[in-house]
Amino acid sequence: MTGIALVGAAGVLLAQSGPAPERGPMGDPVELGVELHAPIVAARAVPNLAELPEASTFGTVPAAPQDATPDEDPDGQLVHPIRPVPVFDQPGGAAIGALPTTQLGSDTWVPVIADEPGWVHVLLPSRPNGSTGWLSTQDIALDTASTTYRIVIDRAAFRLTLYRDHQQIGVWSVGVGTAAAPTPAGRTFVLASIADPKQTFSPVILPLGIHSTTFTTYGGGPGTTGIHGWPTSDVFGRPSSDGCIRVPADALATLTGATDPVPIGTPVLIR
Repeated sequence: MTGIALVGAAGVLLAQSGPAPERGPMGDPVELGVELHAPIVAARAVPNLAELPEASTFGTVPAAPQDATPDEDPDGQLVHPIRPVPVFDQPGGAAIGALPTTQLGSDTWVPVIADEPGWVHVLLPSRPNGSTGWLSTQDIALDTASTTYRIVIDRAAFRLTLYRDHQQIGVWSVGVGTAAAPTPAGRTFVLASIADPKQTFSPVILPLGIHSTTFTTYGGGPGTTGIHGWPTSDVFGRPSSDGCIRVPADALATLTGATDPVPIGTPVLIR
């Protein structure tokens, strides 16, 4: 893990917008699969979003429900708030946070892990790790899309595997966190795509929606774990970082390529 991978204040980063997730035919948003005839639980009114904890990589949402199935792959459904929206602890429940429209210069796209009529259950990028929340779909505040990409990181094997349409399209030996600063496990997602002119170790960094369990802050930032390159090959195939996933240049080029990059919001499963 490095100071920039554990991102500092957004103002010191040269933000590079990540690729937009895939949309349905003719560019229409992808519909979430809910039964229209089922009863819909109304969302509670939230008078002032500013009073709620921000559900961002810089924030902590203490009341967020924990991910109950951290080893399962999300199905690729994604949502993006077109304006800041409240996060609830359950359908019709209490508001526990506010999800912003952007994260580190990229649009906020979060994976859907479950849905009910009028609601989606999503992964959050805030502390504590494994935070989830429910968003109401009963207004026009959410855009929807999907991704067929999936990233799986096997820490014991020091391996990153990239899938598209359930087909393996790349596998690489990578560096992961040491015993003193392990790469956190669980399911998360690609949070943003950034470039920082103050460092030379990686042309692009992909922050994830998960944080170090060792550092509460790192390099002036909130301890965000990320995927990034490294200039030497001796770091691959072994524990070699402070928690981030260090990948070879060809892996980074595939993940961030100009023609077919992995979209923001793509699920990442860390085992």
